[in-house]
Amino acid sequence: MITAIVHVKAAVDRIPEIAEAITAIDAVTEVYSVTGGEFDLVAMVRVREHDQLADAIPGQLNKVPGVLHTATHIAFRTYSKHDLEAAFAIGLDDGF
Repeated sequence: MITAIVHVKAAVDRIPEIAEAITAIDAVTEVYSVTGGEFDLVAMVRVREHDQLADAIPGQLNKVPGVLHTATHIAFRTYSKHDLEAAFAIGLDDGF
């Protein structure tokens, strides 16, 4: 699975509608409204092949009315709390 994190600059007066339209794209699994930077939304895009990113991001997400600009980051590796707990638990007894 290939994960792309897409930062989206959106028309401020239409953020909820834009987020809903982005969420409707098949490859998009989540959309977060964010603050503290130049971007208004963060979309998580997950696909099986790199070519599908072109269909999902420039082909669909960037064409949503009100999307002004995007910056895409491709994830190399995923770390989660669950994965880290499993890694630290290797070789430990329940008594620790």
